Amino acid sequence: MLFTLLLLLMQTVQPALIYNFQKDASTSGWRVVDDSVMGGLSQGKLTTNDAGHGVYSGTVSIENNGGFSSLRYRFDQTSVLDFTTIVLRIKGDGKRYQFRVKDKKGQYHSYITYFKTTGEWQDIEIKLADMFPSFRGRKLSIPNFNHNQIEELAFLIGNKKAESFVLMIDQIVMK
Repeated sequence: MLFTLLLLLMQTVQPALIYNFQKDASTSGWRVVDDSVMGGLSQGKLTTNDAGHGVYSGTVSIENNGGFSSLRYRFDQTSVLDFTTIVLRIKGDGKRYQFRVKDKKGQYHSYITYFKTTGEWQDIEIKLADMFPSFRGRKLSIPNFNHNQIEELAFLIGNKKAESFVLMIDQIVMK
């Protein structure tokens, strides 16, 4: 019995790091994409603070048919076969955000979910299978995320109102 338990513990998959701002201390590889791509006036930026966290901040404007800001990170194809969940270690401003993944960088649609921040540090657990396909704010009639890999992740704020925002990111892991 003890041997079986030890064997099961050894076979348990350890969390896999996607990104840790304190370890990397860089914003390279991350890019902000605002509604300016379609004439909007929203502005987001990514910096790092003295504690080594990524700080995604800015303003969302609904003028000129705008209304969103996003922060995207592309990386080499990463297998998710051994994982079911992505955990975001974040501290927000009490606002609602989207978390998005793509299984292929060039794909038009994303798989998304919403999360609400509390103003305190949180570990937001997101089941990959619960992420639904969306393109330009519309849910698509295809299955939820069921792929073997991811190549992009993103945060997006677009709550259909003008607002400022601040989202601190510590790390993103798969488990």
